[in-house]
Amino acid sequence: MNRRSFIQRSFAAAATLSSIDAKPAKAGVKNWAWIPTNTRPTLDQWKSRFEKLRAAGIQAILPEVYAGREAFFASTHLPVKQDWLGMLLPLAKAAGLEVHAWMWAMPCMIPDMVKAHPDWYNVNAKGESAADKPAYVPYYKFLDPGRPEAREWVQATVKELASIPELTGIHLDYIRHPDAILPSGLWKKYNIVQDHVFPEYDYGYTEYERGEFKKRYGADPMQKMDAKLDGKWFQFRLEMVTGLVNGYLVPAARAGKKQITAAVFPGPSLARLNVRQDWGRWKLDAFLPMLYHSFYQETPQWVGKMTAEGVHAARKPLYSGLFLGGMKDTEFAETITQALRAGAGGVSIFAENGLTDERLQVLKSASEKARA
Repeated sequence: MNRRSFIQRSFAAAATLSSIDAKPAKAGVKNWAWIPTNTRPTLDQWKSRFEKLRAAGIQAILPEVYAGREAFFASTHLPVKQDWLGMLLPLAKAAGLEVHAWMWAMPCMIPDMVKAHPDWYNVNAKGESAADKPAYVPYYKFLDPGRPEAREWVQATVKELASIPELTGIHLDYIRHPDAILPSGLWKKYNIVQDHVFPEYDYGYTEYERGEFKKRYGADPMQKMDAKLDGKWFQFRLEMVTGLVNGYLVPAARAGKKQITAAVFPGPSLARLNVRQDWGRWKLDAFLPMLYHSFYQETPQWVGKMTAEGVHAARKPLYSGLFLGGMKDTEFAETITQALRAGAGGVSIFAENGLTDERLQVLKSASEKARA
């Protein structure tokens, strides 16, 4: 779901924060922070903030430059609100931070796109299009990840970002189908119980995809199929996303000599079931799984378990994504410890604007102790 809806959007002016008397975290630990779009702070405030982040052991930031409506970078492909990324890049570089541009992949709420290309949008098992009847919330207007035109549309954004010389990498979010099953901790919020996959949340059934499946297997997934074909259809939908990532987005990033990463769901065991995301097969440079244990009504130990599974599946660096909301400092420290001991190369924090001086110190200390 839209992670920005779970935290306060207010930003405490960095200039008012006291400095942290600390050296960066020990070599070998690389921590990240997601930065939701925030154009309010001044250049001096961002400069001060970036220096604090780096001193606390954060080495990479992920500013949100496209969230499905407007670009916050100098795009010619998307409607542009402001070149926020261009403002941040020199400040981050001066502070010694990598910058990975965080972009939403499949959601597209641009009115002209919805109007001109409704057939590019994902469809559920009831035949309802995300273009006019999105699941859960209005911004869940997901494109069809397997349709060539939709793939090229997403690829165009990656290509533009890859052309920015100062950028370190591109970070993909919402690179999946809509949630077939929400984390159990969110069921009450949406007044829903998902003890199985309901057809209104089961996506991938566009006319294009059904036609492609029928060409290959001689069956329409909208019709009743046997267990073997059901398994083929499940795998087919995983391949829609994997093919987009490996065939379109990774090559576009590499052509611009950029790293490419993604915010993925826990697992990938849960990711395959919940959002049709088989990320263990993606050819990315690193993975940032969103191990928000409170969403799953779990403990910090679960973060360690999911980290270990992800490290085994990815065979590339993995940075455990942690959700700050509601966590006390002791729980935050324990969660970092569990992730690092399970093999994470570091942690990624959602979100940067929740990192108080106290939490930055917790992050630095826990990172150092876990790798001592």
